Amino acid sequence: VQLVESGGGLVQAGGSLRLSCSASGIIFSLNDMAWYRQAPGKEREWVAGMPGGGTTTYADSVKGRFIISRDNAKNTVFLQMNSLKPEDTAVYYCTVNSRRTSISYWGQGTQVTVSS
Repeated sequence: VQLVESGGGLVQAGGSLRLSCSASGIIFSLNDMAWYRQAPGKEREWVAGMPGGGTTTYADSVKGRFIISRDNAKNTVFLQMNSLKPEDTAVYYCTVNSRRTSISYWGQGTQVTVSS
């Protein structure tokens, strides 16, 4: 299983970015995926989740600003991030938990930096 994130970068506060997470070896729509982030000096925190066939959920800190979507044909999940704030600066990771094995897989992370 391999997860590859992309789409990070530097953006001004109030701007937008769209992160992508492409998977090989596992099907997103049949398993439970999530986005996490880790800011410098802080613990990794859950951002949003998309269970296979379930309802997406969001952390309160990003609710109303971030949106998860999925392209099943490309086996890719997106995180649209709008109205970005400096406190959104972090390395963002996608992860998928296999319903069959309960093993979780992580991508390498992509840096998002929001300048004030």
